[in-house]
Order: sequence, then structure tokens, then C-alpha cells
Amino acid sequence: MSRQAGAETLELALRSTRARTLGIFDAWQLAKPDLCIPYAPEFNPPLWELGHVGWFQEWWIARNCHRDAGARCDPDHPRLDSRLAGADALFDSSKVAHTDRWSLPLPSPDATRAYLAEVLEDSLRILKTSASSDDTLYFWRLVLFHEAMHCEAAVFMAQALGIALPAHLADGHLPQTPAGAVDTHHLPSQAWQLGYTDAGFAFDNELPSHTVELAGCEIDTRAVSWGRYLPFLEATGHTPPRHLRQSPSGWEVQRFGQWMPIKLHHPAIHLTCQDAEAWCAWTGRRLPTEAEWECAALTLPEFDWGRVWEWTASPFVPYVGFEAHAYRDYSEPWFGTRRVLRGGSSATAQEMLHPRYRNFFTPERADVFAGFRSVL
Repeated sequence: MSRQAGAETLELALRSTRARTLGIFDAWQLAKPDLCIPYAPEFNPPLWELGHVGWFQEWWIARNCHRDAGARCDPDHPRLDSRLAGADALFDSSKVAHTDRWSLPLPSPDATRAYLAEVLEDSLRILKTSASSDDTLYFWRLVLFHEAMHCEAAVFMAQALGIALPAHLADGHLPQTPAGAVDTHHLPSQAWQLGYTDAGFAFDNELPSHTVELAGCEIDTRAVSWGRYLPFLEATGHTPPRHLRQSPSGWEVQRFGQWMPIKLHHPAIHLTCQDAEAWCAWTGRRLPTEAEWECAALTLPEFDWGRVWEWTASPFVPYVGFEAHAYRDYSEPWFGTRRVLRGGSSATAQEMLHPRYRNFFTPERADVFAGFRSVL
């Protein structure tokens, strides 16, 4: 598992993830040679995304004089110079306003690719002489997960704009959705240890682990399918998600610009949190809390997850005793404004999948590959 990965495994994962990053960028460049996309709060320009991935890796590894301190690294210490002149003014997401990213004088695609290649080789060269403790490997693991997240965001953006992507790039871990009846399982009342408890890498918002009391409930064994969601749309007139339409031959879904017949056993996707809550109100059910979701994922063998991100009833807030890690902008600026999602989607890299991982988005987001499961 990547959270405990040593140097050899990390090198393979970093190279594999970089290949996916560049493959997705190739697809973007093929579809839009000028790489121009419309401004939207949930998007970033593809060329900026590519440069930012390289900048982030260089900032936290090759330019980081305190990297051996891991999560306790002083993020404000003076850095070594970048391989790319002016990189900080272009790609530092903490300082470059989102709206400005469409008008920056970015390097050419070829120059940006060369920068990423040099940075990756710098990172791997340093990795070969680094110790194997969790602290000294912390930033290689962080960089791996960060790039995997940007790959998934690029897939979301391609879907939103109807850009074709090869299946091996769009699908991070190729899950097969099982057919068959949906059932529920009893989650007994218990004291649950919420948050990351193992050795290895943890995101700051997963810590500290703490005990919560759960009341018993019945929880779906898999995410709500189109077969369960469509009757709600037909009965209530609730607005369908934008990638869903009703044709003379039946309901269809759009995937990367192509319309195709819906598969009723597949999970409903591109739903906002409000969509999920409206279905729950219609059925007399509710969303699980993130503690219920995590407990079920780790204790119920029948619990199927990792096909869509799943909205929960829990706001994205810090656990009691939270301490920000060196990458301060990962969690703290977003507390109280997002909702927690758990699980993973078809676009999520295998390295990212973990039952204790807390994803978070604003409740109105519909571009995310998100659905939900329910609790009674």
C-alpha cells in the first residue's frame, strides 16, 4: 500500500502516475491544440495544471531543505532555486489567484514537459539516498498522492467538457460494477476509532484518531444505482444531472462526450449533495455519517466501495486536536465550507483508495464522479 511504500515502490508509482499525467495532457492537447478552456471555478487550464504538478514536486522535495522532518517540516523556510525561472510566480497555488491562471505567461508545453522530467529525475535521485523512515519518505508519498489527485481532476474536467480520453487513462483502477439485488446490512452500535490509526502516511485531516459512539443502523451495501435513482426523478420531476437525458429509447448517460444507454445496476453519478439528500427524503432514508461509512467499510465484508465518491452527512471539519501538516493549504482553509465524501471513483488512482481517506467538495458540485449510499 502506498501509504507505507518504500523507495522502490514509490519510484514505480511516481513513474506510473507521471505517465498517466502526460497521457491525459496528450489527450487534452489532441482535442484542444491551443489548450484554451472556458473559465470555471472548478477548472484549471490544462497547461497550468501540468506545470503545477512539477512545481509542487520540486517545492516539497528537491527545493525543500527540511524534507527529512516530514509533516513537521517548516513550510516557510527559504527554498533552493527552482530549475524553472519564475516558477513560484506561475505555479504556487497558494499565491497565484485562481482567476489569474488563465492569463499567465506560461512556458510552452514542450518546456513544461522538460521541466517535469528534470524534476522527477531529481526527486528519484534524492530518494535513492534517503532513509526509509515515515518522516523521510513523507514528501514522496505526499507528492505521489497530489499528482494522482490532479490526474483525477483532469478526468473530471474532460468529462465536463466532453473531451475524449482513452479508457486506461480515464479509469484509475478499473472497477467492475456487480449486478444483482441491492441489500442492506446491519451496522451494530459500537465505539468506533475514527481516523487514521496505522503506521505510514496520513493526511492531516485524518488525524488525530479518536473514539466516536455509533448507534446501530441499516446501511446499503453499495452506492445507490440508477435503477433506484431514476424512479425518484420520474416521480418528482427533480432536475436530472447534466450527463443524463431521456431519449425515445430510454435513459442515456454521457461519458466523455458520447451518449450511451444507461446501465441500471451502475451507481448514479454526477449528483450533488442536494440531489442525494432529496432522494433520501423521498425514500425516508438518510445519508450515512462519515463515521458510519468508515466503520462499515472496515467491518462489513459485504460493503462495496470505490466506484463513485459518496456524499456523507458530515461537514468537513477538523477532528478535535487537529494540527496542520507542512502543506498547510491542503485542509485548513476549507474547513466548514465543504462536505465529506468517502470511497473513490472509477477515475481514482489505486494508490489513493483508502477507507479512512476524507475527500471534500462544496455540496453543489456536480462535475465530481460522486453518488451516495443510504442509511435507515
